[in-house]
Amino acid sequence: MHQLKSPQHQKNLEIANINKSLGVSKKFKRYLRQVDKFQPGETPEILVVDDQPESLALLERILSGHGLNVRVAPTAALGLQSILLKPPTLILLDVSLPDQTGFEFCEQLQADPTTSHIPVIFLSAHDEIRSKAKGFRVGGVDFISKPFETVELLARIQNQLKVQVLWRRLQKRNEHQQNLLNEHRCLKQLLFQEKELAEVTLQSIGDAVVTTDAQGLVSSINPLAAKLLQIDRHEAEGQPIEKLFRLYDERSHTIINNPVMVALESGEVVSFGEESILVNEAGTEFSISDSAAPIRDRSGSIIGAVMVFRDVTEARQMARRLSWQATHDPLTNLFNRSELERQLITVMKQVHRQEHTATLCYLDLDRFKVVNDTCGHKAGDELLRQVTLMIQQQITTQDIFARVGGDEFALILLNRTATEAEALAHVICEAVQQFRFVWQAQTFKIGVSIGIVHLDEAHRDTTDVINCADAACYCAKEQGRNQVQVYREDIQAFTQRRVDTRWISRLNLALEEARFCLYGQAIMALQPPTTNQPMNMGTGLIPSHQEVLIRMIDEDGEIVPPMSFIPAAERYDLMPEIDLWVVKNFLRYYGQKCQQENPGRYTINLSGASINKPKFVDALETILWESSVPSESICFEITETAAIANLTSAAKSIRQIKKLGCQFALDDFGSGMSSLTYLKHLPVDYLKIDGSFVRQIVKNPVDRAMVEGFNRIAHVMNLKTIAEYVETPEILQVLRSLGVDYAQGDAVGLPHMLFIDKLN
Repeated sequence: MHQLKSPQHQKNLEIANINKSLGVSKKFKRYLRQVDKFQPGETPEILVVDDQPESLALLERILSGHGLNVRVAPTAALGLQSILLKPPTLILLDVSLPDQTGFEFCEQLQADPTTSHIPVIFLSAHDEIRSKAKGFRVGGVDFISKPFETVELLARIQNQLKVQVLWRRLQKRNEHQQNLLNEHRCLKQLLFQEKELAEVTLQSIGDAVVTTDAQGLVSSINPLAAKLLQIDRHEAEGQPIEKLFRLYDERSHTIINNPVMVALESGEVVSFGEESILVNEAGTEFSISDSAAPIRDRSGSIIGAVMVFRDVTEARQMARRLSWQATHDPLTNLFNRSELERQLITVMKQVHRQEHTATLCYLDLDRFKVVNDTCGHKAGDELLRQVTLMIQQQITTQDIFARVGGDEFALILLNRTATEAEALAHVICEAVQQFRFVWQAQTFKIGVSIGIVHLDEAHRDTTDVINCADAACYCAKEQGRNQVQVYREDIQAFTQRRVDTRWISRLNLALEEARFCLYGQAIMALQPPTTNQPMNMGTGLIPSHQEVLIRMIDEDGEIVPPMSFIPAAERYDLMPEIDLWVVKNFLRYYGQKCQQENPGRYTINLSGASINKPKFVDALETILWESSVPSESICFEITETAAIANLTSAAKSIRQIKKLGCQFALDDFGSGMSSLTYLKHLPVDYLKIDGSFVRQIVKNPVDRAMVEGFNRIAHVMNLKTIAEYVETPEILQVLRSLGVDYAQGDAVGLPHMLFIDKLN
């Protein structure tokens, strides 16, 4: 039977035990300073879980006295709460607890990944081997029997702290190793992705790419290059680059050195002009744009070369087509008026230097209007083509032949005397008079009036020279037609006065007597409507528009086509008055039609003179305000030439009118070389693609590509497109497949009369 010790005696033993460990205390504190590897400034924290208050107090005094942070808990539940709040560095756990055993609590901690790493030292008054074994089995790291020696307690805690430090170091090292491994994997993955991206880019890029080694042997070739060179990619590898193709200059037809070999030899980037032709092994030719560059390693040594090229055949054809159209008449393939004027300048300079003699002839067909009005535009066009061929048979290739108007031509005869030039003019006049034009079983006799100007040093201005020839031609017509008239000084004044007096008088009288009538021509939708557009339930298409066309009625009641009087009206500034007449009377007609049905949208033409006059725009604005016709049903149309003649003024007027709700269309788009340049400055809603691109769209791939390009550009700018001169169902089908929005022409509908009006 053990003798009970008094409380004082127990306290004395405790003090002695503490004093006995003073030497250990200093050493332990030094150790703590060395192993402070948890966090900067962090002291190891011990959680003591024991249901005996005396034991808790004793352990707290000992441990805190040796520089450790101590937390205590009398139950497993409170201990768990403390652990979850902040995990300790080490747990001293009594085996016997009121709410569960220390072994059960330890098992609970080991089962949780967030607490399983915390070392647990069991405290127990029982020293049986079975208890110790169970403590280690459930996850404990040590076992201390009560009562304990301070030295033993601190030593065991010190060992576990060492283990913690080593474990953390190992964990940190493992994390570092894992980070390095992850970084290596990421870099490897990035390298793989970069390689894949480069490979995919090379395979899908819109350019042909060929790489070689330093000797010019093919290393790789992308699919587009293989297609253009007509060779299997794998067969190409290892072959000399010079074997795959050859180049020559399109203009001079001289051989061009292989750009890859030039780049390898010179060590510099090599590029050739826009006139290179590539011929592959199969003999197929392409116009290409190409460049080659050496490939260097890190040391700067050349290890190969890369050549990048693309097929620009279609682009060059389009450029040549645009250049040709800027200088030629598409119907007859003759020079147009602007090219005639340019060449006339050159010829006049040569005449001044006495290098050439030259004569300008101005030709106007007689009775062409009869054919055009009787049989239609197709017949008129065919007549112009046949007359062109006939006149070309009478002249030489050095002569300059141009079509300058509807049925008007000009000839510059070179290196002929005045007598010879006049004789040739009479020959042409006689040939045309003898010619008979046959169209659908009808035969027509025509003639030609010719005005002549012999160029000399006195002629300095091309416009004056052309006007003189025109005046002489007019004089020939006035003298009975089918004649030749050489220009004299008195002809110009006479002719101009006659023309001015006649047209001013006729147009003013027509305005006073309201001898005009309005026609309409359908503009048919080609594409299904969007969700915002109304649909014709019968056709499934957007309702068609109509263009309003004006005709003059002459003194005999005959219909005068617009090209007969509009040039004169423009020349004498009568178009604003005519345009206002059209708008006023059409709105009155439209208002009446609206009472019976929904007539749809109508397009009204405005001249350049009108759109650039602020007073006209103000008057138009007033008319639209006073009209009952909804503004959104009206679309005004101006030609590209009129719009760009005074771009700033035109754009301002368009914006002013659009504020009322009206829309605008740009007519004859593409007829000028600068169409795309000016387009972005004009706030229009529709582009009417010039008919010269549409007529041959079925047979001419260049025209088709240009229409497709115009249509795409318009759609990018949120504009609708209208194709003019749609004369056959085949043209309609091509336009629909290209995504063009609307079509206008004989295949859609011929012009039909809307009404004849008398203002009085």
